[in-house]
Amino acid sequence: MSKNKSASGQVRIISGQWRSRKLPIHDLEGLRPTTDRVRETLFNWLASDIRGARVLDCFAGSGALSLEALSRYASYARICELQSNAAKQLKQNLQTLKCDNADVISGDSLALLKQGLNNDKGFDIAFVDPPFRKGLANTTMALLAEHNWLNENALIYLETESDLTQLAIPNHWVELKQKNAGQVTYRLFQYQLDE
Repeated sequence: MSKNKSASGQVRIISGQWRSRKLPIHDLEGLRPTTDRVRETLFNWLASDIRGARVLDCFAGSGALSLEALSRYASYARICELQSNAAKQLKQNLQTLKCDNADVISGDSLALLKQGLNNDKGFDIAFVDPPFRKGLANTTMALLAEHNWLNENALIYLETESDLTQLAIPNHWVELKQKNAGQVTYRLFQYQLDE
């Protein structure tokens, strides 16, 4: 199971151009990479949308989600990570993969999201997998919506602790999928302006 692999300091890319590559990750307190099983389900959900997509990874951690997206030919990823050691490792992993269509931003994701896009292109897929029990999910969703980070029909992946019951889903976000895996609930939304 992926949790054990993660504990040993590696993350494995499941599919795409870097299929089965194992990359080192920092063993940081609270780092909780999305398990292989959940990632496989998520990327089955995204299968027809990932190629050519612009991806925003709001709480990258190990980078498992954004690296998987890039392996499956996402056109670009902006990868945000607060812990400087994890961000440095992500940059090294991108260099190892010879990947030049991604940027790692070391810093507070919420502060970044508050700044808005600065005339940049929006994103087609956003990964929101914040540290659990810190109240970050609702704030992150609100900032994505308020500051126009998402292109129309963008897909938003949200991973939270299963016991989180108070979710403030933004207007125009339509839930497409929801599953539970142990103590994790994960959902896929679509930003639909015509709803």
